[in-house]
Amino acid sequence: MARKGPDYAAPVRRILVSLLVLVLLAVFLFWQIDSPRAERMRAAFIDRFVPSFEWVMAPVTRVSRMVAGFQSYARLYEQNQELRRELQKMSAWKEAAVQLEQENAKLLAQNSVRIDPALTSVSGVVLTDSGTAFRQSVLLNVGARDGIVDGWATMDGLGLVGRISGVGQSTSRVMLLTDPSSRIPVTILPSGQHALLTGDNTALPALDFIESPENLRPGDRVVSSGDGGVFPPGLPVGQVAQASDGRLRVRLAADYGRLEFLRVLRSHPAEQLADTGMLIPPPRQDFIGPPMPPLADLQAATAEADSEAADD
Repeated sequence: MARKGPDYAAPVRRILVSLLVLVLLAVFLFWQIDSPRAERMRAAFIDRFVPSFEWVMAPVTRVSRMVAGFQSYARLYEQNQELRRELQKMSAWKEAAVQLEQENAKLLAQNSVRIDPALTSVSGVVLTDSGTAFRQSVLLNVGARDGIVDGWATMDGLGLVGRISGVGQSTSRVMLLTDPSSRIPVTILPSGQHALLTGDNTALPALDFIESPENLRPGDRVVSSGDGGVFPPGLPVGQVAQASDGRLRVRLAADYGRLEFLRVLRSHPAEQLADTGMLIPPPRQDFIGPPMPPLADLQAATAEADSEAADD
């Protein structure tokens, strides 16, 4: 069996490690010396050897840049996720803002309708459409507790919608102008003719009992006439339209497809004359003779005649 030669690697390794430790310790101590001469030597050493070691520092620099880029990417990812969450919140707020803007626009449109300043109103929200194939009506969230009275007119932001046809404690029913039971007197402008707007379960109610149909033109304005005390006069209803069958109808101004808010107009019946006994009718056109004496003379003469009759 062959003998192994002496092992010189281990002693040499220990010597080299010891020398490296001593060199590093010497460099460390030299670097800590606070002396102008040592500072000049350090500066000269850095100027001589450090620029030549750029190729050694290149991988370290690249790795540090990669780490910094990864950290920046991580921050960008977190910011992106945060922006996405904020965008979702903003989308929800935008939808709510759009709905509020639409509701505000409809309420402002109701206030923009020009009606008699003496008429006050109560605004209500349409709860549900209770219309059927034979009845056109909606429900409002205002009722007797809000002072609603049966028969009052209702409007949206564009024109007349219908009238109250049933009042509960907290809700009320509105019969639309398209209901077959709806009959309202209207005035057609500018001719000033009177007619009756009749609902027939279609989007275009018909005009009946027109005085002179030949004087009407499509596009003429239709407003409530106030005859019979059904509605206050002057409320916008719509415009005259010519149907395919030649019959005159009304294209309603109210937007029946988007009834969300309605104004209930507080209208009061016209004053009725209860005592007509003191009224003297005008003379007939065929009356010939002197004018009739004043009313005071007639009353005095009547009283004198009654006293004479009593004395007899």
